[in-house]
Amino acid sequence: MNTKMILAAVALSLSLAACAKKEEPAEAAQDAAATANEAAGDAQQAAGDAQQAAGDAANAASDAAAPPAGETTPPADQPPAQPQQ
Repeated sequence: MNTKMILAAVALSLSLAACAKKEEPAEAAQDAAATANEAAGDAQQAAGDAQQAAGDAANAASDAAAPPAGETTPPADQPPAQPQQ
């Protein structure tokens, strides 16, 4: 259904462009290209931000899963080590 609506909108745009002056469609196409280029830049920035957030989340998960430095978990058959004084 969405594809049919998009195709209808494209067909309507093309028919209107064919009826308009030659300069106006060129300007409209340039405006559309500039808008698309800006949207692509925004999407690229959002992708970079998402990648950074994913990396930060992975680091946080890794830090949460790792035992603190200097601490080790003794095997299950041994009692925990006594702290040194």
